[in-house]
Formats: sequence, structure tokens, C-alpha cells
Amino acid sequence: MPVIEVRNLSKRYGETVAVRDVSFTVEAGEIFGILGPNGAGKTTTVECVAGLRSPDGGEITVLGRSPRDPALRKLVGVQLQESELQEKLTVREVLELYSAFYPQPADWRGLAGDLGLGEKLNTYFGKLSGGQKQRLSIALALIGNPQIAILDELTTGLDPQARRDTWELISGVRDRGVTLLLVTHFMEEAERLCDRIAVIDRGEVVALNTPAGLVEQTATADQTIRFRPSAPIEDELLTSLPEVSRINRHGDRIEVVGTGNLLHAVTSVLASHGIVAVELRLEQATLDDAFVRLTGRTAEESPR
Repeated sequence: MPVIEVRNLSKRYGETVAVRDVSFTVEAGEIFGILGPNGAGKTTTVECVAGLRSPDGGEITVLGRSPRDPALRKLVGVQLQESELQEKLTVREVLELYSAFYPQPADWRGLAGDLGLGEKLNTYFGKLSGGQKQRLSIALALIGNPQIAILDELTTGLDPQARRDTWELISGVRDRGVTLLLVTHFMEEAERLCDRIAVIDRGEVVALNTPAGLVEQTATADQTIRFRPSAPIEDELLTSLPEVSRINRHGDRIEVVGTGNLLHAVTSVLASHGIVAVELRLEQATLDDAFVRLTGRTAEESPR
């Protein structure tokens, strides 16, 4: 049985519809991603799942209970996109305090170390950087050893190395049997971590699949090869190939778009003329490409 079930969820703020008829399920032990542009309704959806907002329509169950059931407070950890604590509490005091709320808490010292906060234990919350506050928020979501962790924009504000370190931590948390509901607009994060992804656009689920499945269902037949020829060539050498649809030039570099066994066809004709394709790169469809095809914009763009 799914540990999270969302059926026909809707939520509006005045005349603005934030979420419209959203449905999905999350299976035990998976990392389920919610991906969408800024303002698409991702945060509203997970806040309803976490019991922080009341939906206007639809049904939600978490571990078979209503999201507002007090029993879930010890079973579900939540890291919000923005959260604030008393500025004069140290990191150590915050972790010790939250640890005392749970019957079998995680080792808060280990969490602090894993999240790069080991040297900040005596630092006031008000003195932490935005990225350090984000790491502390993640630690608080995991400190109760929850069955489910809801993480909203997990690595926003973190530098690239801290982001990758956090991904490793989250993968380890899932390996211990924790189910994770992850909201993100980082394509690499979704592709690296998520077993399945719901793409939300303008408050609606426009696709639900594995990362590879999303790429496959939106990919075109076209392939793209980019290279720098070791000697000048005429366009006709390549456009005469049946596999080639078009070529574009960018300075001394050539971009070839086509279908079929494009790579073999291009490299073979170049070799027959004694030309080497330097810095050759075959580009394949990515999750970012799938996202743009599904929503018509990048993840950083807000709905109009």
C-alpha cells in the first residue's frame, strides 16, 4: 500500500488556483520527486501533504492517516523551503532541543557532521549563512528518525560541493528505509536522486514517470553531434548524407543534427576525406530537455 496518497487535490488563494486536481502516490522506500517551475504549485502541494495547509478539495492520506493527525508528528520529518528559529539559539541547542522531542532520535552529532555543521555547533542561528540554515533545517527534518521525510527545495542556497554531499546523505537515508518526498527545480538533483517524478506545471500534474521514462516519452528522433574538423570542409559533404537533417556552424565548430546511425555516418565520411572530428560530442536528450518540452520553459521561470 502506498505510504502517501494524493487524490484530486485542489487549493486556491482567493481567485488564484495554486493546485488543480493533482493526484499521485508514493511507495514505501522510494524517493519521489515533485518537479516544476517556480510558482507551479509544488510547495503548496507538499504543505498540504505535510498537514500545514488545508486543501480546498480532494483527499490526502499519509501512512493511512489524515495529514493533520498528531500521531504523524513523530513519523514524518519536514524541511520547509524557508524556516526561522530564535536567533540566539546555538546550533547545538537547536539540535539537542529537537532531539528531545522524539523517543528514538537520530544521532544529532552525526547529522551535524554529515551536513557540514560540526564546526558550527556553538554558532548562533542568527549568525549562520543561508546555506548553513538550510543544512540545519535538513538535520531537523531527519533528527526524529522519521518513516517519511518531506524536503522542499533541499539544496537551495548550497554550494555545488555541499549540494553533492547532501545528495549522498539523502541516498543513505533512503537506504535505511526512509521514504522521501522531494521538491526541487534542480534537474541534476531530480535525475540523481528520484525513483519517480511528478512534473507539476500551473498547478497540474503534466507527467509522472521515472527520470529515464520522462526523457524517453518526450525525446525527439533527432540526434546532435558537435565537433571541430581538423581541416576545412564544405557543408555539402555532410548534408548529402541521408542521416543528416541540417548543419549549423559556430565559428570553427560544426553542429550536425540528424537521425538514424548519425555518428557512424558522419565519422565515416570525414575519415574517407582524411578529416578528424576533434572534440567530438554526441548530445543525448536529458531531463532538462524533457522538462522544457513538457512545460514550455525552464525550471527557473515563473508562470505568466
